Amino acid sequence: MKNIFKFILNTIPRPLLIRLSYVAHPILAFILKGNKYTDPIDGKSFSQFLPYGYGTQRNNVLSPSTLSLERHRLLWLYLMNETDFFTSKTKKKVLHFAPEQAFYKLFRNQKNLDYTTTDLLSPLADVKADICNLPFEDNSYDIILCNHVLEHIPDDTKAMKELFRVLKPGGMGVFQIPQELSRATTFSDDTITDQKERSEIFGQYDHVRIYGLDYFDKLRTIGFRVVEEDYTKKINPELVDKYCLAKGEIIPVCYKK
Repeated sequence: MKNIFKFILNTIPRPLLIRLSYVAHPILAFILKGNKYTDPIDGKSFSQFLPYGYGTQRNNVLSPSTLSLERHRLLWLYLMNETDFFTSKTKKKVLHFAPEQAFYKLFRNQKNLDYTTTDLLSPLADVKADICNLPFEDNSYDIILCNHVLEHIPDDTKAMKELFRVLKPGGMGVFQIPQELSRATTFSDDTITDQKERSEIFGQYDHVRIYGLDYFDKLRTIGFRVVEEDYTKKINPELVDKYCLAKGEIIPVCYKK
């Protein structure tokens, strides 16, 4: 199964993959019913989660029901338990880049959210836009979600400045990225052009860098106040395993002063 999923990820364009997944995931969810692992987003349990990865495949990470990965489930728990994202009595303007299927319908149906999605290619995007040149006014959004996007962007500094520009003062952004916490500085190498080699080195063929610990300080130079939220430490270890979370993953929670 791991080889099949790896082949699919590396050969089918992402917009088509999103459409096909709507057909496939109800079948997989039915086949894999069980009680070993639970997706906290919808509360459904399975005998196993699916493997995932463009280069090295990770076991038991892709939920058959919501198609969430470790980072999605961790962010869901953080938003649910530590913020008023779902409970605010005043409507919040939310901008969501490259909206994940695990969240899209749930966030769209939240009555307390004025929810806008954006991306260049995603079929789920309301606004087709370049993150480095956004068509939104300054200080427009209370919350910005931009997860696993910046590693695709050659000029991530310009993208970060645009995120800062459109976030309201006092607003919150969550900008998750694939990150190697053992790496002090971010690594990139444009001379590596072979897709297979890029997948093995960068984790995905269309990633342009591997972020290190300096990622947080780069966000601070843009003007954000950054909280490095090591949220799995606040969750019962048994639930970390039950929800198939990545221990030690840091959520970059960013505020505009």
